[in-house]
Amino acid sequence: MTYSKIKKATFISRPNRFVAYVNIDGEETACHVKNTGRCRELLVPGAEVYLEVSDNPARKYKHSLVAVRKGERLVNMDSQAPNKMVGEWLEGSGMFQNIRLLKAESTYKKSRFDFYCEYEDKKAFIEVKGVTLENYGVVSFPDAPTERGTKHINELMECMGEGYEAYIIFVVQMKDVLYFTPNEDHDPAFAKALRKAAKCGVNIIAVDSDINESSAVIKDRVEVRL
Repeated sequence: MTYSKIKKATFISRPNRFVAYVNIDGEETACHVKNTGRCRELLVPGAEVYLEVSDNPARKYKHSLVAVRKGERLVNMDSQAPNKMVGEWLEGSGMFQNIRLLKAESTYKKSRFDFYCEYEDKKAFIEVKGVTLENYGVVSFPDAPTERGTKHINELMECMGEGYEAYIIFVVQMKDVLYFTPNEDHDPAFAKALRKAAKCGVNIIAVDSDINESSAVIKDRVEVRL
């Protein structure tokens, strides 16, 4: 996944979930934040950030914040990126062989999962979660309670009873991490549901990413510790 035009800036503040103020070449500018999560450990004053530049004159903000440097680590924090990355990865046979059908945004009962896939003689629903929370090399999800995320896990378990395979793919939006684990402190219900899903046969997968200022690509599997 690539961005067509990127601009480097310095983070100043984030007055709400959708807007941040940054310094671009000495000028303070408002920009859209492409992640509604808290991201407090990433968006700190003075942080080096990267903005996607839009040529659409109808947009309220010309720039969208998509990546941030945390120490020596570059983190993509664009919440739309993981789905695009997984789509490219699956189409390149990153996980399945002989794919006959790959459909984004597929509905099952009251949930809309990120992908539906038919491969070989199997059918699978896939849910994708982007991971930006990192502490001493350990990455976790979520960074805030997510009832919707727990609901998705429960309905993935239900679809298995009708013969579907079920996958949750945690896309770690950075490289060089130790392992992935659910964030028990922030959302014990999600962590409990994830462990139950694994016991029921839902495939829990984590992958890291090669990140640079203008692209994000899935790279390697990451150990999952539940």
